[in-house]
Amino acid sequence: MEFLKHLYEASIQIGGYQLRWLELIGVLIGLASAVGGMRRRVWAWPIGIVGNVLLIFVYISVTFDAADGRAPLFGQSGRQIFFILTSAYGWWRWDQVRRLKAHGAGAPAITPRWARPGERTALVVGWLLGLVLVQWLFATIGAGWPAPRWYFWCDAWIFVGSMIATYAMARGWNEFWLAWIAVDLVGVPLLLHSGYIPTAVLYAFYAVFVIYGFTVWIRATRAESADLEPESTAPART
Repeated sequence: MEFLKHLYEASIQIGGYQLRWLELIGVLIGLASAVGGMRRRVWAWPIGIVGNVLLIFVYISVTFDAADGRAPLFGQSGRQIFFILTSAYGWWRWDQVRRLKAHGAGAPAITPRWARPGERTALVVGWLLGLVLVQWLFATIGAGWPAPRWYFWCDAWIFVGSMIATYAMARGWNEFWLAWIAVDLVGVPLLLHSGYIPTAVLYAFYAVFVIYGFTVWIRATRAESADLEPESTAPART
C-alpha cells in the first residue's frame, strides 16, 4: 500500500493543477491503444490492457490522500477490470481472425462490418438492462462519499457503455464507435466534475478521434467487404 501511495503521489505542477504521472501515462497508453484500434492492429489490445491496469490505481488511489480533493471513482476503476477481460477476448479474436485470413503481422487484423439487426438489438437491450442493474448496484455499494443519485446513473452509463463498446470492437462492428461517443457525452462532464482533468481531456479528444475513426472503419467496410470471413470460419461467439 505504501508503494502504491508513492506511485500515486509522483506528479508535476502545471499551473494550479497537480498532474499525476500515473494518470498521464495511463492517458497516453490509452491513446496509443485507440490509434491501434482504429488501424485494426492486434497490438492495440495488450497495450490497452497495460493502460487499464494503470488507470485502476489512478481512480482508487485518491483514497490514500484525503487532501487530494477528488472523489474516488470506484465504478471507473471497476470497469478497468472488465476492460482487461474483454480486451483479452478481443486480443484473442483479432489474432484468430488475422491467422484465418493469413494476414501478416503488420496488416489489419479484421474487416469491419455493421452489426446485423439482431446483434444491434442485443447491444441496445444489453446496455439498457445493464444500466438499470449496475446503477442500483453502485448505489447499494455506495461511492465512499455522499453522492447524489445522478452520479450512480452516470457512472453506470459509462461502465456498461464501455463494456458494450469494447465487445463490439472485438467483434469488429462499426457501432462500437457510436457507443464510445455515447459514453464520452457522459464521461467527460463526470470526469471534469470529479477533478480528473487529464483523463477528461483525453475523453474529449476521443470524442473527435472516434468520429475520424468511425469514418476510417466505414471506408474499410466498403472497400474490404468482399474479404469478410464467412460465419462458418469466424471464431465462435461468446
